[in-house]
Amino acid sequence: MSKTDKANGATFLVAHGAWGAGYTWKKMHKLMTAAGHRLVTPTYTGLGERGHLASPSNDLETHIQDMLAVIKYEDLRDIVLLGHSYGGMVATGVADRARDKISQLIYLDAFVPRDGEALFDFLSPEAQKSMRESAASGDGWRVRPNPIPPDTSDADTKWLADRRLPQSIKCFEMPLRLTGGEITVPRSYIYCTRISPADPFRRFAERAKCEPGWRYYEIDASHSPHVTAPEPLTALLQTIVSG
Repeated sequence: MSKTDKANGATFLVAHGAWGAGYTWKKMHKLMTAAGHRLVTPTYTGLGERGHLASPSNDLETHIQDMLAVIKYEDLRDIVLLGHSYGGMVATGVADRARDKISQLIYLDAFVPRDGEALFDFLSPEAQKSMRESAASGDGWRVRPNPIPPDTSDADTKWLADRRLPQSIKCFEMPLRLTGGEITVPRSYIYCTRISPADPFRRFAERAKCEPGWRYYEIDASHSPHVTAPEPLTALLQTIVSG
């Protein structure tokens, strides 16, 4: 790679999915560095290596503030903000509050909320009931992780299962509040085509296909391509920021 390529590299900031943490993007760091980019993968309060901070008060706003603090203290700017799954809720809030720091917004098989919408608003009544029962059957406030996609290797399944943590139900119940109106930075949606039986992301893929201001992409992978298909995902992210 030439010096020019490296100089033109992007800074990617990842808002990770539920129950995981920054560690789930481990495979991507070397690949993104080799492509000339910087990949920043912080962990939300109460998860991963910050699991000791878990509290019933952890909610969507907690995680938005986590990400805003990283932007401030790492002095990040011209950011390609990437939200995966639940991280789409977080990334949308971050993009609203840090508009002058975000150059692009990428949703990876993620929820794309409008003002006043909570993650639960996008789930079926059955799925909501299941998550509430999961919290109630434990300590009353934490939802156990969803199953790992079946095409994940045995080694990766064990690696994830040993590290995923239950998450505060308030993260899923809390509506997003936008403070600056419609977000207008360039947006891309990556839809994972190896869908689960109860696919909550198709609606956002369809929206990205027809709504102005979006670019739409697909990847032949299940819900977490940063784990199961890191090379194709790296190539796709490179295409998005190069275009």
